[in-house]
Amino acid sequence: MFNFGEDIGIDLGTASVLVYVKNKGIVLNEPSVVALDTNTNRVIAVGGEAWAMLGRTPGNIRAIRPMKEGVIADYEVTEKMLRYFIGKAIGRHMFFKPRVMVGIPSGVTSVEERAVKQAAIAAGAKQCFLIEEPLAAALGAGLDIA
Repeated sequence: MFNFGEDIGIDLGTASVLVYVKNKGIVLNEPSVVALDTNTNRVIAVGGEAWAMLGRTPGNIRAIRPMKEGVIADYEVTEKMLRYFIGKAIGRHMFFKPRVMVGIPSGVTSVEERAVKQAAIAAGAKQCFLIEEPLAAALGAGLDIA
């Protein structure tokens, strides 16, 4: 079957998010921070722009990290952050939804896995696959895993 969408790999870390697009390489490396207006729950900034706001925002704007210890701590904010990063990586007007592979820490629960998958799908992925980060690192280093 044909796949017209992009293939994207995402390292969704507690401190930063790395986004890899097939045939383009790493296209994003930004902090895992989202600035929200607490009155409207509207996203003000994401990534580096939101990181610059940490500790410098007025009372109604809160800069938060939606990931804790490699897993989702705030589902809604993580979804918004993923939507922003996917849009920034492949363009805002996606005609074809991308297939996304997300690296997850080994030892996460099935509930945490499901939350990551659901957040990626809700953020605009056609399909979401999960790979444990140690396995992804071994593959990236060219190690034989068979």
